[in-house]
Amino acid sequence: MDAEEKQATYVEFDRCVNLSPAELEKWLATDESNSVGDTHTRGGSGGESTGHKSGRRIVEIKRTKKAALSDDDYSHMRKVIGYVHRHLAQRPVNENPHGKWRYSLMNWGHDPLKDG
Repeated sequence: MDAEEKQATYVEFDRCVNLSPAELEKWLATDESNSVGDTHTRGGSGGESTGHKSGRRIVEIKRTKKAALSDDDYSHMRKVIGYVHRHLAQRPVNENPHGKWRYSLMNWGHDPLKDG
């Protein structure tokens, strides 16, 4: 990924992740955060979902100086951007504002209720 692609990724990641690191950490500690996600990862044994793990990684990335971000960080940022875009496009009709769709997005750093 060249410098221009990294810059575009950085800007779009910052736009998509509208929760601050502190807000995201607080959210990830809730029962609601842990109630959503792919169950094959959790496997019934209380394991961590992909979205929850991503949220922890997002906190790390947001707290890292831009110059210190690795190619792996940029790869995860692109994964987050893709997830947020896909799930915003799949907004359920008459979704409970405090439902699983929102909770999943919040695990990935985006609160759709902050969208204006």
